[in-house]
Amino acid sequence: MTTAEQYKAAGERAAQRQAALQDVIENLESGLSSEGAMQAGARPYPEPPVARQHLEKPGNEHNLDVEPMYDAPFYKGSEKLAGKVALITGGDSGIGRSVALLFAREGADVAIVYLNEHEDARKTGTLVEKEGRKCLLIPGDVTDPDCCRYVVSETIRILGGLDVLVNNAAFQLHVPDLPALSEDHFDCTVKTNLYGYFHMVQAAVEHMKPGSAIINTGSVTGLTGHKDLPDYSLTKGGIHAFTRALGTLLIPKDIRVNAVAPGPVWTPLNPSDSSAEEIADFGKTSPMGRPAQPEEIAPAYVFLASSHCSSYITGEVLPVIGGYISR
Repeated sequence: MTTAEQYKAAGERAAQRQAALQDVIENLESGLSSEGAMQAGARPYPEPPVARQHLEKPGNEHNLDVEPMYDAPFYKGSEKLAGKVALITGGDSGIGRSVALLFAREGADVAIVYLNEHEDARKTGTLVEKEGRKCLLIPGDVTDPDCCRYVVSETIRILGGLDVLVNNAAFQLHVPDLPALSEDHFDCTVKTNLYGYFHMVQAAVEHMKPGSAIINTGSVTGLTGHKDLPDYSLTKGGIHAFTRALGTLLIPKDIRVNAVAPGPVWTPLNPSDSSAEEIADFGKTSPMGRPAQPEEIAPAYVFLASSHCSSYITGEVLPVIGGYISR
């Protein structure tokens, strides 16, 4: 057999081997089940479809047919925030409520800022007080710099200081196409999600001591974008960049700045954004096959707020998005 014939025969054998390996794989049944969402928590969490419901903005949690799970009954506090004072915007419901509750369980007094969801805010206040901590409720608009300065001053006056700022208030509203995104809509998103964060930080920093922490709420949309949320995605990407820049800027003041970037989370933000039909499958396309519940996100804020846990972390964006889709 000539050299050329040897190589030709070797090529045939290699092709046959590849075809045989293909047959093995194609005849296998997948060992992974596609039925049901991933459940890896301390208790089971709801899976799509969820109740078809639409809420009027800004969205009241007490009007939801399916209440978000925020109380984290298996989470045990260990004084990670003992003696601290935290200020949380958008703290009346959703992620903000769960963060307020866990901060209190870790020993912090809490001030929460909200628009006009008074019933939700009172419930959050009661939850904090049941943990043995004080809770200050302040209605207001974070797009107003004077309001932000007032909120900070009231927190310090009544609770005695300010150690942790959580920027969490947000405006989100899907659009079917770009022409539907009016200038007023765009302005409301940017003023709430970017100006609100900037105003709160500027008002708070001068009163925060070394060892304090700022935590911004970003979003998976700031990492990947979302075709129906171009304005919201823009602001969340801006929040991530603001976090990285501010993290470096405030190092000389010994103040850490980080962000949490959640994926889909079941809060009033979403039923007040999408139609009842659309919300039924909310979170279904995430790798875990379901939305997160607020109590699954809140421990990340405790981690970033506590100098016991994250003293060497600043300028970071922590994604809590339920996994990555690999194609």
